[in-house]
Amino acid sequence: MFNSFEAFMNKYLTPIANKMDKQVHLSAVKKAMVAMTPLLIIGSFCLIPEAIPNMIGENNVVSQWILANLDIIYIPYNVGMALMSLYVAGVIAYHLANSYKLDVPGTFSMAVIAFLMMAVDYTEDGGIMTTYLGPKGLFAAMFASIIAVELYRWCKKKNFTIKMPESVPDFVSRSFEMIPISVIVIGFFLIVRIVCVNVLNTMPPMIFTNLFAPLIGSLDNPFAVTFLQILRCLLFFFGIHPSVLSPITSPVTTQFLAENIANVKVGMEAVHFLTPGVESAFGNFTGTGITFGLVFWCLLSKSKAQKQVGRVALIPALFGINEPILFGAPIVLNPIFFIPYVICGGIIGTIPHWMMYLGWVKCSTFTPPYVGVFLEGYLTNFDYMSLVANGIQLVLSILIWYPFFKLYEKRELEKESEYEAEKQSAISAEDEALLNDLDLDF
Repeated sequence: MFNSFEAFMNKYLTPIANKMDKQVHLSAVKKAMVAMTPLLIIGSFCLIPEAIPNMIGENNVVSQWILANLDIIYIPYNVGMALMSLYVAGVIAYHLANSYKLDVPGTFSMAVIAFLMMAVDYTEDGGIMTTYLGPKGLFAAMFASIIAVELYRWCKKKNFTIKMPESVPDFVSRSFEMIPISVIVIGFFLIVRIVCVNVLNTMPPMIFTNLFAPLIGSLDNPFAVTFLQILRCLLFFFGIHPSVLSPITSPVTTQFLAENIANVKVGMEAVHFLTPGVESAFGNFTGTGITFGLVFWCLLSKSKAQKQVGRVALIPALFGINEPILFGAPIVLNPIFFIPYVICGGIIGTIPHWMMYLGWVKCSTFTPPYVGVFLEGYLTNFDYMSLVANGIQLVLSILIWYPFFKLYEKRELEKESEYEAEKQSAISAEDEALLNDLDLDF
C-alpha cells in the first residue's frame, strides 16, 4: 500500500512541486518575502519599548522617556514594515530581472511606479495616504511588479525601444530606451487605476483583498492551519522542501503579523495566530514534524548507528533544524515513520495555534531570529504560556515517537547483528584459507 502511495506522489505531486519551485514568478515572490525578514524583526522590536511602562509603571524616568519619544521609536516601523509592499514590488522586479537578464534599474523603477499608481491614495488636503503601501497592499505589489516586468520584457523582445548610436554613452542610451517602455507600463496601470476607481468604485489593492479573502480567511482557521501543517510534513516526507508553499502562505502570514502589531499599537489585542514567528517557533519546533522525540530515543538507542544519528541531530534540533534526523535516521520515505511524522507531527505542530485560537496563549507580535527552542516561542508574544505550549509539544513528541522508534530499532539491531555475524564469518574463512596454504610440516 505504501509503495502505491509513494508511486502516486512521485508521479503527480513531485513534478508539480518541482515546477512550482522553479517557476520564476513564484521564486521571485518567495525571495522577496524572505528579504522582508529584517523589516519584520525591526518593526516588531518597535513594540517592545511601549510595553515597558506597563511592566514597570509610568512613574519613573525610563517610562516617562519612552512615552515622550514614542513617535521617534516608531520611525523604523513607519518607514519599514508600514511601507513593506513598496519594497516587495522592487525586490520582485530585481529577481525577475536577474532571471530574464534584463536591466535591473529599469525593471525596478517600472515596478515601483506601477505599484504606486495602483496603491497611492490622497487625503482631502492633498497629502499621500500610506494605507496600501504596507502589508494591505502586498498582493497588489506582486501583481504590479510581475506585470510591469513582463511588459518591459515584451517591449525588449519586440524591439519597441529607442535605439541610440553606439557613440552615445550606455547610461544615456538606456534612459532613452526606457521612454517607450515607460509609456506602455504607465499607460497600462493608469487604465487599471481609472477602471477600479471610476467604474468599480474601489482602490485597486481592495480588488485583490476581496479576491483573496477566502484564502486569507481560511488561514485564520485552526482546522485549515492543521491541514496545511500536515501537507508540509507530507511534502518533506517525500523529499520536497515545504518552502514551495511559501509564495502562497508568506504574504498572508506577513499581513497577519502586521495587523497584530497595528492592533497592539493602538491598544487592541492581537487576533491572528498564524504569523512567520509562530510558524517557526511552534509549527517547526525542533524542526518540521516536531521530530525531537525521535532524536531523544536515538540518543538512548542500543543501535550504534542510531545513537550516532541522535548525537549529530541533537544540537541542530535545538535550533529548529531537523535535516540531520530527516535524512540520517532516515524519516524521508521510511514507511514506519509516516504516521508519527506526517500525521502526528502535523497535529502537534499546530497545538499552540489552537491554544492561541482559544485564548490560552497570546497571539504573536514579533518574529524573532533563530535563538533556540523555547526562547524563540516566548519571544513571539512575550507570554510565559508559550513555554507551556512548547513543553506540551516536546512531551507529546517523545511519547508518540517511542513505539515507532522501538519497531525501527528492532530492525536496525537485527541488521547490525547480521552484519557482525557476516564480518566474523568472513574473517574466519580468510584465516582458515591462510592456514591451509601454510606448509607446517617439519
